[in-house]
Amino acid sequence: MSDPARAGEAAVLTVEGVGKAFPTADGTLRAVEEMSFSVGKGEFVTVIGPSGCGKSTLFAMIGGLTEPSEGTVSIGGEQVSGPHPAISMVFQEESTFPWRTVTDNVAFPLEIAGRPKAERHQMAQRFIRLVGLAGFERSYPAQLSGGMRQRVAIARALASEPRLLLMDEPFAALDEQTRLLLGDKVLQVQQELGQTILLITHNITEAVQLSDRIVVMSYRPGRIKRVIDIDLPRPRTSEIVSSDAFGRYVASIWNDLREEASRGMEAEDHPGGAG
Repeated sequence: MSDPARAGEAAVLTVEGVGKAFPTADGTLRAVEEMSFSVGKGEFVTVIGPSGCGKSTLFAMIGGLTEPSEGTVSIGGEQVSGPHPAISMVFQEESTFPWRTVTDNVAFPLEIAGRPKAERHQMAQRFIRLVGLAGFERSYPAQLSGGMRQRVAIARALASEPRLLLMDEPFAALDEQTRLLLGDKVLQVQQELGQTILLITHNITEAVQLSDRIVVMSYRPGRIKRVIDIDLPRPRTSEIVSSDAFGRYVASIWNDLREEASRGMEAEDHPGGAG
């Protein structure tokens, strides 16, 4: 199934016919199959699906952390064959460096790139302000809340000015209120930078709050079940979650996920019949 980027927008990310299979003691496990979609410049696209659908495997292939069994992933027409300088990633797991201050955490990719100290600290200040952490530049991660540490991770990912920001369940460890408010901050950052973002999540509210489009995955092997355009006004904040239109999107996506999650439960109860 093909899902091109919006008309008039150049594709930053193109996923074409991508699949991934793993050998197991019982044979071959197909985690992802025939995934094709693209993300246009400045778009916020979310991939959502039930547990076990291959979301994290897809993330790893797009980020160049693992090679597809078939198909290709391209950034600006250049095939991804390993970690790519145009892609920055934010993970679910704690990823700040505890021995570094906020400034030195955010400046880390610039240090690796060989930027002079004064220049990288100046650039780091910009992204620290952008994620709302001005005043915490000299703090260490242990002195920050979980939501603040994730903002540090996002600022660090943005500091290298990537063409694509790739996020895998970045707010999963946070409570619902913090998730919503951090979502607001991500939307502000995206609007100011015109950043292209691909988010992997299982949280429907988060997906509808943030996205221009949502790619719904089936249960394993993960395929595209449906692509949904989110026609809600921008600039957008978490206040939108109380609207009727928001509720209709959530209900529609939940129906898709409930169907696929039920398939997954049946497959686990009868493993011999799994595809």
